[in-house]
Amino acid sequence: MATDYYSVLGVGRDASQDQIKKAFRRLARELHPDVNPDPKTQERFKEINAAYEVLSDPQKKQVYDLGGDPLSQAGGGAGGFGAGFGNFSDIMDAFFGTASQRGPRSRTRRGQDAMIRLDIELGEAAFGTTKDIQVDTAVVCTTCSGEGAAPGTSAQTCDMCRGRGEVSQVTRSFLGQVMTSRPCPQCQGFGTVVPTPCPECAGDGRVRSRRTLTVKIPAGVDNGTRIQLAGEGEVGPGGGPAGDLYVEIHELPHSVFQRRGDDLHCTVTIPMTAAALGTKCPLETLDGVEEIDVRPGTQSGQSIPLHGRGVTHLRGNGRGDLIVHVEVQTPSKLEPEQEELLRRLAKLRGEERPQGQFQPGQQGLFSRLKDAFNGR
Repeated sequence: MATDYYSVLGVGRDASQDQIKKAFRRLARELHPDVNPDPKTQERFKEINAAYEVLSDPQKKQVYDLGGDPLSQAGGGAGGFGAGFGNFSDIMDAFFGTASQRGPRSRTRRGQDAMIRLDIELGEAAFGTTKDIQVDTAVVCTTCSGEGAAPGTSAQTCDMCRGRGEVSQVTRSFLGQVMTSRPCPQCQGFGTVVPTPCPECAGDGRVRSRRTLTVKIPAGVDNGTRIQLAGEGEVGPGGGPAGDLYVEIHELPHSVFQRRGDDLHCTVTIPMTAAALGTKCPLETLDGVEEIDVRPGTQSGQSIPLHGRGVTHLRGNGRGDLIVHVEVQTPSKLEPEQEELLRRLAKLRGEERPQGQFQPGQQGLFSRLKDAFNGR
């Protein structure tokens, strides 16, 4: 086989049609006679043209892979351009790129989406709420109703492109006369011009305005939750349809509770005598005041769960839990009577006694300790 067409295009024998086409276009742009008039380059250009003619045609490619010469059978070859340019659109794409959409562009386009951040309290996030927000966005110009032209005037057909939105240019190449198109520089591709723009919006068809929106915040939202308000974003150029507005939730820190998912956590501090004897502590929750039952012998670091007192689940039913962490406070300074009572307690308990269990005589001593620590 005289010529290795795969090597000519720089692809492997297992290359796909898309890879073959891309390789040909890349080489065609580099070796085109109008770009590089060197005679050797022109010969090379003929070679890649012949290689592409074979490898882009499934039947010719099959004959070539079996050892035949599809160009000689077809009556073509690398000696001329006629057969090689059977797929004319590929050549045009290689030099001029993909053809743009024909016709004038519309002045009316969809507006951009917008986003604002909304701060809310923990209770509002837990149970949901309704908020009024102020939004600065583009709205339709009321002076021209989005047309962009001053009152009493209108857009006119562009006299350069005659409303087509593009102008054509004829150039000469080795193929002969080639016509190319580009957006009209006078009307920017719209096909019309606005001789007298609206003084309010300068021809854009929209102006900036501040407005108030009411947003419904569902129960269970968290930091980063985004609420979509369809059609409440920026109005597009030419009075085009508005984009969407996204409200991003930012939950403010709470003075008592820390949120972890849908659970709430807090810490209560109690004296050691209350931890030893047990007590009830009032706690202000999101649902009101509740009594926390601290059992006798509670250790520092233990937690008490209050089921269903957390944040409402955003997706699904029910609520998270409120986890109360107990911190036992040890006095840093003792009065003589307090110190004496603690020494007597230590002697009664002994180091061999299991923690959290009272022996005979200790309960009364603990009560006296409690009275002593409470100043009774």
